[in-house]
Amino acid sequence: MSHKNDLPLFQDIPLMPDYAIEESLIAKGYQNIAGVDEVGRGPLAGPVVTAAVILDRNNIPDGLNDSKKLSAKKREALYDGILRSAVAVSICSLSATEIDRTDIRKAALEAMRRAVCSLSVNADYVLVDGRDIPPKLAYPAQALIKGDGRSQSIAAASIIAKVTRDRLMEKVGEVYPAYGFEKHAGYATAFHRAAIEHEGPVKKLHRFSFAPIKGAF
Repeated sequence: MSHKNDLPLFQDIPLMPDYAIEESLIAKGYQNIAGVDEVGRGPLAGPVVTAAVILDRNNIPDGLNDSKKLSAKKREALYDGILRSAVAVSICSLSATEIDRTDIRKAALEAMRRAVCSLSVNADYVLVDGRDIPPKLAYPAQALIKGDGRSQSIAAASIIAKVTRDRLMEKVGEVYPAYGFEKHAGYATAFHRAAIEHEGPVKKLHRFSFAPIKGAF
């Protein structure tokens, strides 16, 4: 199984992600190219969410980009467009409990692996955002630094993962209104840190291995 890491120069990163990397792989005989990305490495609460997407090369939604560079309204529209047009989409999340049991890097990579393996159509090749390829991934793969800004497949995965996690944290905010999860999605804002200090962390929701929670409760 061929695996490699990719360290691009800044001038190699396009202004918008395109399908060039995927096209080069298709020219080598690969057909179903999956992009995979994760959201939620940094928050103090909630799961890490990953998505894997195989785009239809003849029906790619306009405006795909790194989810962090898009407005919430644009992400929502693209989310729907990706689900309508993609060959296959898969989502996986791992809980705060699992993150505490291992660590965030291992949890994120395992969630990526599961997302790829759960696609309804088998991938022939996988493009992974970041520096690392998930261990035990049973497909040829390539890690792309800033991949969500280079590959439309990874950009699509980043959008699916981001919208899914944001919606989930909005629901969590309804259950635990004192923490304001619907506003910050579990990230370490001043409001969130103050709520943790006042209310205490929520078991199985907050990440007890993360500072400032670690060792304090």
